[in-house]
Amino acid sequence: MTVYTPRRAARVLLVDADGRVLLFAGFDPARPEHRYWFTPGGGLDAGESPAAAAARELAEETGLRLTPAELGEPVWRETVEYPFDGVWYRQEQEFFLVRVPSWEVDTTGFNDVEQASVTGHRWWSAAELASSGERYYPGDLPALLSRVLAGADGPTGGVPC
Repeated sequence: MTVYTPRRAARVLLVDADGRVLLFAGFDPARPEHRYWFTPGGGLDAGESPAAAAARELAEETGLRLTPAELGEPVWRETVEYPFDGVWYRQEQEFFLVRVPSWEVDTTGFNDVEQASVTGHRWWSAAELASSGERYYPGDLPALLSRVLAGADGPTGGVPC
């Protein structure tokens, strides 16, 4: 029987003017061959709201500084189960949509784990993701992007989940 460590997280769909989403390339340190693309974001600190965590993680991982209020409401929620570095997690996560004209990513705020396991970043269109053959999370990211971008209502807003 797998024992899961509960975790709450906030993630950001950072989308540029061309409708491309920023994803990081990384791998699981316990399984270096397991490579994948993922959105900015991470775990909530004790007492932290999802919007506050998303804003903090966005600043740390990309250099983009926004207030939690500027993120608006989450556009999607999910619960996922996955292993990372030998630990199985059951993670409840909320996704926020942030639209920017463009952004020069600054990863100097990466923590030690990120520095060791993130190998790069790239802006992806939903069509590029769907046809890439690459592994990415969440697994239905192209459809999610299409849904939230179709309902987007402003620079940082989105449709409520």
